Amino acid sequence: MFVPKLEKSIGIEAYATNSLGIGGIIRQHAEDFVVNEVLVDGSIAETDSSVKRQVLGASTSKNHYLLCALSKRNWDTFLALEVIARQLNIDTKRIQIAGIKDAKAVTAQHITIEDMSAEEIAKIQAKDIKINPIGYLRNKISAYFLLGNNFHITIKTITHSKSTIKKRTAETISQIKTIGEVPNFFGHQRFGTTRPITHLVGKTLVKGDFRKAAMLFLAKPSSHEHPETRQAREQLQATQNFREALKNFPRKLHYERLMLRHLAIKPDDYVGAFRRLPIKLRKLFPQAYQSFLFNRFLSRRIADGIPLNKAEVGDYVVNVERSGLPMLNMYRIMNAQTIKEINKAIKAGRMRIAIPLIGFKTHLSEGLQGEIEREILEEECILPKNFEISAMPEIGSRGELRTVTVPLSNFSIDKISNDSANPSKRQAELSFMLYRGSYATIVLREIMKPRDLIAAGF
Repeated sequence: MFVPKLEKSIGIEAYATNSLGIGGIIRQHAEDFVVNEVLVDGSIAETDSSVKRQVLGASTSKNHYLLCALSKRNWDTFLALEVIARQLNIDTKRIQIAGIKDAKAVTAQHITIEDMSAEEIAKIQAKDIKINPIGYLRNKISAYFLLGNNFHITIKTITHSKSTIKKRTAETISQIKTIGEVPNFFGHQRFGTTRPITHLVGKTLVKGDFRKAAMLFLAKPSSHEHPETRQAREQLQATQNFREALKNFPRKLHYERLMLRHLAIKPDDYVGAFRRLPIKLRKLFPQAYQSFLFNRFLSRRIADGIPLNKAEVGDYVVNVERSGLPMLNMYRIMNAQTIKEINKAIKAGRMRIAIPLIGFKTHLSEGLQGEIEREILEEECILPKNFEISAMPEIGSRGELRTVTVPLSNFSIDKISNDSANPSKRQAELSFMLYRGSYATIVLREIMKPRDLIAAGF
């Protein structure tokens, strides 16, 4: 089945289903992609700003993290946090999140702000950002508290009839259930769809070439960027003049300009330039390269016909909590003696197959999956120890496991109707829930089978 070149560039080389897609476009408007964060205790962050939750309790020495629901429209998560921190006159380190949310979307998530009152929060004024205080906590929020996300997505400009949309979507969902669950690829936004270079920067950082990494981030253009931005990058690539680039780079390129300000003064200090970026963003680069390698490992497994819901000798398997979240620290490697018992547990949903996210403490899989991983690492000229990143150890990674599939929960086609902007075409509204760390676009690519990711809104 045809896989777009852009997807192959981020390591996604296969589909798990062979059903026909419905086509269409996502994210024509931010409201077409709605994300509501769900915590392990069942709390849901609401995108509807009219939903108010009363602040419970008061700040004390033990409970001094103010929990809030942050809703935003068309905002990068990190930039939104910077705006909030600036208005509160605090360091961004005092604001914590459980997970990063889509930028081109309407999203709601939980945040905690250290030593802050609800009255101070009420003073924040930023376009398309709303903060609703909820209560005070003993601990700051983190990914540990995150269960997953509810998605409500509208696919527009579908050329097929309502019956065809229903039939093809049902066939795709049926095939997903047959293979077990959704393949747990890292989604397109992990790398950047219009300019997928995050993993390329990560690879050069892992290899210790900070100059090349900086030039990739700053100066590698994309044909899908705004012409002004593309021209600024091309000029920097040609001149290598950081001081001049600082004048030319559009102000919306916030992170690039942070690095350029440093390089304009210290043109050889590429490590220092990267350290001007928020630590969470810096860590995303090597993490994106880990994600690329994982996508390649999983793609090759699918292409080689190795099951996703039946473990082979040498596979990692992990236990699953009652909540449905995988227990990544409770793992074992399959052997011939336990294979029958483990596959019963996988079928019952008590265990899942996992693949390594490569890091300097990583042990590769064994058996057929291990052969795939070794071959791809050789092709990439990468060793697990490279992820230590001696020049910037704070962004290094020990590695961990990630399940090869993720459950698709509460899937429904809420409505199929004529497209409001194109009456001759249809739109389909879908809802579903995914556990943390998984991507709605991976579900959507199986349903839509897009041939042009950019045009399809990915």
